[in-house]
Amino acid sequence: MTDETLSAEDAKLVTLARATRVRARADEGAAVRDLDGRTYAAASVRLEHLDLSALEVCVAMAVSSGSAGLEAAVVLTDAEPALDAVRDFAGPGVPVHVGDERGRIERTSGT
Repeated sequence: MTDETLSAEDAKLVTLARATRVRARADEGAAVRDLDGRTYAAASVRLEHLDLSALEVCVAMAVSSGSAGLEAAVVLTDAEPALDAVRDFAGPGVPVHVGDERGRIERTSGT
């Protein structure tokens, strides 16, 4: 899937993930949309006693906000993203668009 084939709502997730990653000066940026259409964006957290991927932070935000599941996710990273947290929370079939630090989507994986 290329950037041109993303829906407008998924393109919004790319913008949120990129802006969050840049603002936090983080290795990764991610954004998710829940089943109610709410969006959550986060950067990776790398501390001595806390190490979370950007997707893990997004899932934690959605869960703590009372979300019932996810429609889609975007992660901008140089590494292979771990989808376990998304899968644990939202189950199978959630599209996860994976892109580079500039926000170019390279592929779409599913949970």
